[in-house]
Amino acid sequence: MEVLYIEDTPEDADLALRSLRKHNLVNEVKLLEDGQAALDYLFGEGEYASSGRGKIPRLMLLDLKLPKISGLEVLARMKTDEQLKHIPVVVLTSSNEDVDIKKAYALGANSYIVKPVDFQNFAEAIRQVGLYWLVLNEPPSNT
Repeated sequence: MEVLYIEDTPEDADLALRSLRKHNLVNEVKLLEDGQAALDYLFGEGEYASSGRGKIPRLMLLDLKLPKISGLEVLARMKTDEQLKHIPVVVLTSSNEDVDIKKAYALGANSYIVKPVDFQNFAEAIRQVGLYWLVLNEPPSNT
């Protein structure tokens, strides 16, 4: 899988996915709508217990303001796991609070982007994220 996207706002998820696909930056995306589902998928728990861990993505797009478990909690837990800690995580959120930004980077986020309100700017931000992390960035060979 290329991208794991954790986003609870359907409009934002749809716009991001359309932008990634329009620019041919991604073929496979797993969309999850809350933090608990993300952890269950990543660790093979809950509804994913019978199938084990999900595929390791090349990139995770992570909203912070999620139902059940926050994006910061998801980030904290995944970055302590040997198999998951190398996944690049781009926080894509509406929060521009300094405390959230500092906490996200302290927990291991690779990038922090405040979602632009404007449709065109949001689509362009997603295009740039996809271009960098999925095309230009060279991940280590053991991930």
